[in-house]
Amino acid sequence: MDNDSAAQALATTLAAEVEADPPGTKLPSQRALVQRFGASATTVAHALALLAQRGLVESRPGSGTFRAHGRVSTLVGDTSWQDAALEITENVAGADRRRLTSAALLNTLTTPGPDVVDLVGGYLHPQLQPLALLSGALGRAARRTEAWGRPPAGGLPELRDWFSADIGGGLSRHDLLVCGGGQSALATISRALTQPGDPVVIETPTYSGTIAAVLAAGLRPVPVSMDEHGIRPDDLDAALERSGARVVVVQPLFQNPTGATMTAERQAQLLQIARRHRAFVVEDDFARHMAHADAAPLPPPLIAQDPDGAVVHIRSLTKVTSPNVRVAAVAARGPVMARLRAAFVIDSMAVPTPLQLTALEVVTAPGWRRAMHALGRELARRRDATAAALVGVLGESSLRLVPRGGYHLWAGLPSHHDADQYVAAALASGVALTPGTAYVATGPTLPHVRLSYIATASAEDVISGVERLPRITA
Repeated sequence: MDNDSAAQALATTLAAEVEADPPGTKLPSQRALVQRFGASATTVAHALALLAQRGLVESRPGSGTFRAHGRVSTLVGDTSWQDAALEITENVAGADRRRLTSAALLNTLTTPGPDVVDLVGGYLHPQLQPLALLSGALGRAARRTEAWGRPPAGGLPELRDWFSADIGGGLSRHDLLVCGGGQSALATISRALTQPGDPVVIETPTYSGTIAAVLAAGLRPVPVSMDEHGIRPDDLDAALERSGARVVVVQPLFQNPTGATMTAERQAQLLQIARRHRAFVVEDDFARHMAHADAAPLPPPLIAQDPDGAVVHIRSLTKVTSPNVRVAAVAARGPVMARLRAAFVIDSMAVPTPLQLTALEVVTAPGWRRAMHALGRELARRRDATAAALVGVLGESSLRLVPRGGYHLWAGLPSHHDADQYVAAALASGVALTPGTAYVATGPTLPHVRLSYIATASAEDVISGVERLPRITA
């Protein structure tokens, strides 16, 4: 049983119990449910999310999950026919199976209960968000008369101008379009550049959202190994030659989950290989504004070194502002931009103008750079504190790389340990982690866990969570 079907089954079981409770009744904690049902933390989080979609439960950050007060959707008639109707028959000639696997992404949106330390979340805790900038920007944006007019095709010209300057490489506003966040960009680009059944080269391990976007588009992931400098050139060349793939998806800067950053030499090799195979490189530059205070000067993005149009670049503002500021830019040169524009219009028409104006007000405010510098200092402090605490629990060999950017650490477990079992044991101790299995599309699972240090209120909370983790001595 895959994780999605396991979550559906668990949600059905929980629904029967919760429906009998009066509104306001508090549900058992996530770790209690993990222990009771023997399910993974991801499955439990997905099941609770499904109940929330039905309106049966509601999550209250800092308090837990409760039986909802509002009206609950009820089943009318027999819906069992849907199982067959939704199934894509693999025996049909020419059919390519699209897989909607969202459990790992739902985990990043689910708030653990008050008794669980969140080392999963990929968004800034409100204590880290530039709240004063956001509040002021939203108010100013709402007062602008153009906020309620028709959104310009491709995005506000002023916002595209800002993104083009921020990315560099001689781009202009005509090389960019504004979209609704980095995940939306990955999903649409995956379909715009391919046909169902096509192979797509991805890093392994890689961001779970990349895997989800590729599978949802009906594509065939071709994993390529990495080292501390990013995707391995020889393996990439062989994978492109063997598979005939024409799209490569990479995160060259502070990669999720490993934290690896490509050197200038590795970037040049990647571009050379892509050009030789006439392949597009989708550059997910999600952490550009999450450099730590002690980071060396950052390498330029791949697109800044690519006048020939091989690179399709994604730059998002969500990670460093708020999960509600779902604003990103996609940059590309050449005829591919026309196809991307058409695909984004079909998917979402446009990003709401008030949201674009809010983003523009934030990044052009006098306090924007100060906020980013302050964030860089706090990220460095949290990274050091988390790494030191983690070595005390998992040992010196657990951290091969401590990146100077991003928001997470990739910790190795001894080879005989199972990451999913370790994550379940951690949740039983009151700590939510992400298992290495969430970052692998195909092939053997990884005895690793990822720890995020930005979803809690303070570095002290992160340390407290790490110190609760099951210790490994051998």
